[in-house]
Amino acid sequence: MLRRFLILSLLFVISACPLFAKNDSIAMQKKHEPQKATLYSAVLPGLGQAYNKKYWKIPIVYAGIGTIAYFIDMNSDGYRDYRLAYDYKSGINTDVSDEVISIANRYSNENLITIRDYYRRNVELSWIIMALWYGLNIIDATVDAHFFEYDISDDLSLNVEPTIQNGYRYGYGKSCGVSLKLKF
Repeated sequence: MLRRFLILSLLFVISACPLFAKNDSIAMQKKHEPQKATLYSAVLPGLGQAYNKKYWKIPIVYAGIGTIAYFIDMNSDGYRDYRLAYDYKSGINTDVSDEVISIANRYSNENLITIRDYYRRNVELSWIIMALWYGLNIIDATVDAHFFEYDISDDLSLNVEPTIQNGYRYGYGKSCGVSLKLKF
């Protein structure tokens, strides 16, 4: 009976040891990695901002993407209509809608070419802006991840203290000086 009690007590103590162990905060603390934020933002725009816990930036990212996508679509439609109108007026393509025929009847060939090129340039510019916005999203997530653990406190102080340092410096004997301590 005593033997069973000792075995059960020993098993209880061994199983309860992890409950009483000290948590090492350094070992358990996850390090915030800027590379992860960069990768997440490159895979899905806004995911790097979520990783950085800057959730308020996600709607801004998607509002920019949506706005640029709107301009890409609008300019693509204009380019397609004026290209078809020019093709209709030149006799290349006669199977077009009534809207395209009305556009072709309103403008001369030179004007149709000018307007078509205007919309083509705007489509290309919109795609370039989309690529820049996508890159800005990645850069924002990366920079924000680098500053994730940066200490931003109200304690900005400068302490000037005269000191006498023990030891010899360049063979001149004891050295004296001023020590500046900056605390950010």
